[in-house]
Amino acid sequence: MARTKPRRSQGRRSPWAAAALIGVGLLLTGGAYAGASAAMASTTDETSASALTVEDGKKLFQANCATCHGLDLQGTESGPSLYGVGELSVEFQVATGRMPLQMQGPQAPQKPVQFTEEQIQAMAAYVQSTSPGPEFPSPEILDGEGDIARGAELFRINCAMCHNVAAAGGALTEGKYAPELTETSALHMYAAMVTGPQNMPVFNDMTLSLEDKRDIISSLLFIQENESPGGFKLGSLGPVSEGLFIWIFGIGSLIAITVWITAKSN
Repeated sequence: MARTKPRRSQGRRSPWAAAALIGVGLLLTGGAYAGASAAMASTTDETSASALTVEDGKKLFQANCATCHGLDLQGTESGPSLYGVGELSVEFQVATGRMPLQMQGPQAPQKPVQFTEEQIQAMAAYVQSTSPGPEFPSPEILDGEGDIARGAELFRINCAMCHNVAAAGGALTEGKYAPELTETSALHMYAAMVTGPQNMPVFNDMTLSLEDKRDIISSLLFIQENESPGGFKLGSLGPVSEGLFIWIFGIGSLIAITVWITAKSN
């Protein structure tokens, strides 16, 4: 008799196996594509951001600022001329969110910044190339290594009447105010002294030398980095807030205790 070879039993594949293989393949392919796209996008963003030129700054200015300040920086009824303001003023106004102006009012408030740092630098470079003015200072002016005690004295003499001795800010006339400086960067401190935004006067080098400005900036940075050693700051508004606190809580507590003792004795 002829031998018959036994057939191997062929197991049936689960109907979910093909779907699982397809899903795994799609997942791996999609993940690889997403990673490659993200890497290419980040590289493109970095390249385009670093490639911003004065011409790019001009386009940004014309699209976002020319309505009020004019296509040639000449100013309009809605905004002042920018002749001679320079790159430092542009950086200060735009990087603090004051510009573009949200609405007309007594003072331009700070708000979230609408441009990237590269875009701000490009617009500042365009204004500087068209109408030169105050430039960015050397890093030494902003390093915070000046004479802190001397800077604090200069601040009290020249700035405290508006910004408060503790740099907590204060109210001015006609709805205006001097902003607090507890979170202001060293660059924006210098820019404010040089360009004189809002009601602030311009402190040129004849009024405050570069060394004076460096010392003032150092003292303000010291205040930012060191908490109040006396406990609660109470808004750093001086004897008014401290006296109000003592009157309400101190004397109020004594009166309450006196009334309680009298009531108990009766």
